[in-house]
Amino acid sequence: MGDIPRLNGIVRALETGGVAFSSFLSMDINAATAFSTSKYDGVVFEGEHNPWDAAALSDSLQYLLNRQQIASSDSLAPAVTPLVRVPVNGVEKGQWHAKQALDSGVYGVVWPHISTVEEAYNAVAACRYPRLSDKPNFEPQGIRGDGPTRACRYWGLSQQDYYAKADVWPLDPKGEIFVIIQIEDTAGIKNLPEMLKNVPGIGAVLIGEGDLGQELGFPRQYDHPVLLEAMAEIVATCKEHNVVVGHPHANAGNMQRLLDEGYRFIMSGPTRSYDGLEKGLELTNRV
Repeated sequence: MGDIPRLNGIVRALETGGVAFSSFLSMDINAATAFSTSKYDGVVFEGEHNPWDAAALSDSLQYLLNRQQIASSDSLAPAVTPLVRVPVNGVEKGQWHAKQALDSGVYGVVWPHISTVEEAYNAVAACRYPRLSDKPNFEPQGIRGDGPTRACRYWGLSQQDYYAKADVWPLDPKGEIFVIIQIEDTAGIKNLPEMLKNVPGIGAVLIGEGDLGQELGFPRQYDHPVLLEAMAEIVATCKEHNVVVGHPHANAGNMQRLLDEGYRFIMSGPTRSYDGLEKGLELTNRV
């Protein structure tokens, strides 16, 4: 195959200096179908707080595909790029979760509760194939096992083309794998400068403001000054190291502030509308 266009829509938005919009999504075929025609750059299938179900993830990936969109474009990839959040905390080194997710065809992994340089290193290494130490971009040393048959099929590539693209961005500018680490505690904030200095291949830092607020003593008080101050420290560190920073709870009330503060990976909850039902009840009650 010749020059392969960019497959990862989140990376496409970010590498041109833009903002990538995403949302958490259950491993559910109906939800995946609904999102397949949305305007999101990507979705993150939720495997941390929902049960981890590799079969359901694989099914959801298929229903996220929109054949009409693929047929009418130059891209082999779904218009909405699928990532997954794995269930294990950083200290648990959940390499097999990342391996199974990547082998199913996702384009990236979100790693919750990353607090140390070692945990951040593992997050990137688990998403990379091994290579010899004299090869370019050896570090972080890859530990992903080789079994990409389903991923090749989902990406629409031969195995050799898949290997050429299945590295982490931005460490590999042509890579399509997007690694996100979540900073969710004060230890992570303290160690974040060393993570970003010593672990290449981190695509974005996503703030876990829920768990961070718990530790600080202000759970789910997203506008509390103490929590906002801690989050601002994370944003400042990411800017200093030129790493994308993300926010998991964007909405109409805070969207402009987040963009002004420099968040570039924006996650918002989809809104379910019951307008038709409410209108029907209103008409029924008039009878």
